[in-house]
Amino acid sequence: MSHKSRRKLVIYTDGACSGNPGPGGWGALLKYGNHEKEMYGGEQDTTNNRMEMMAAIQALESLKPDYNGKIELWTDSKYLKDGITKWIVGWKKRGWKKADKKPVLNMDLWKRLDAVAEGKSIDWKWVKGHNGDPGNERADELATKGVNRRGAL
Repeated sequence: MSHKSRRKLVIYTDGACSGNPGPGGWGALLKYGNHEKEMYGGEQDTTNNRMEMMAAIQALESLKPDYNGKIELWTDSKYLKDGITKWIVGWKKRGWKKADKKPVLNMDLWKRLDAVAEGKSIDWKWVKGHNGDPGNERADELATKGVNRRGAL
């Protein structure tokens, strides 16, 4: 086994919103060995949860379609982590309805995230936000940049 095959892609994501709803931004830091890539963007009228999801979606969509290496994705959003690792199974079984039979919020982004994550080896990790983790802090800075250029994508 070569050294290269043991490496994994580490992604830190974060979302930010000025008001909720309001102008929002997302940021992602992708690290593979010594290589780093920073991404950010924003929307004029959105929510914090949507921006948390968009950070993960944009990071994963930026990968080559045939990327099949291990991915470790860090988020400070329990909504994102629990949604993609726990809740989504039931939502899909119930036709994208929650247990109370109401439609899943942010269904468009959940479907998009589900599609881009399909077939990928992703270890979804939670990190406490604003607690000094360098990757999380950088993702937060990028998300803030996204708020500041809202919707310029």
